[in-house]
Amino acid sequence: MHGAARDTLVHANAVAERELSSAVDNPVVTLDGRVESNGNFHGAPVGYVLDFLAIAVADVASMSERRTDRFLDAGRSNGLPPFLADDPGVDSGLMIAQYTAAGIVSELKRLAVPASVDSVPSSAMQEDHVSMGWAAARKLRRSVDGLRQVVAIELLTAARGLDLRAPLGPAPATAAVRDAIRAAGVAGPGPDEPVSPQIEAVTAAVRDGVVPAAAEAVTGSLL
Repeated sequence: MHGAARDTLVHANAVAERELSSAVDNPVVTLDGRVESNGNFHGAPVGYVLDFLAIAVADVASMSERRTDRFLDAGRSNGLPPFLADDPGVDSGLMIAQYTAAGIVSELKRLAVPASVDSVPSSAMQEDHVSMGWAAARKLRRSVDGLRQVVAIELLTAARGLDLRAPLGPAPATAAVRDAIRAAGVAGPGPDEPVSPQIEAVTAAVRDGVVPAAAEAVTGSLL
């Protein structure tokens, strides 16, 4: 499924590159001097792939949140404490972080509803069918922001899960990512503290490329 999301991104990039290289002037003066009427002014190709990307984003975020949920469920986490609470009674673990991820995923599913299918004729029917690409782009930006947060919550959760597995250690690349999260100022298991600053710190690490850079320092390029 992650491969399908990558394929969607590759397709969207191909469409964007093609459209950025196209001519939208009307008429067009060709290289051989002809003046031709040109109808390549509609934004549907871009609008469609922006909507397509929003679907992939929602699906990737949904899978990420389910992995987070599994970490926190003592019935499915293979021996980890409930909600990854280090000291139950004074430490609620990351229960609220998973609430946050679930809420964001629900919003991303709503944002995945296509904008490109919702065109209303205007200007006395002169503007009879528009791409709605601007609306698709605006909601995709919100979707990408939400995906970063959901992935950050998974990373925050996974890092705590790894610490609670001690003395067992993770693979080198996984350890490098965990260490990068700790270097970002996110503490390991301990007493309750506000989780929002931790989510924001890891979200910034995802946004700025710190997470893949930490892994690639061990593995080489992941692309």
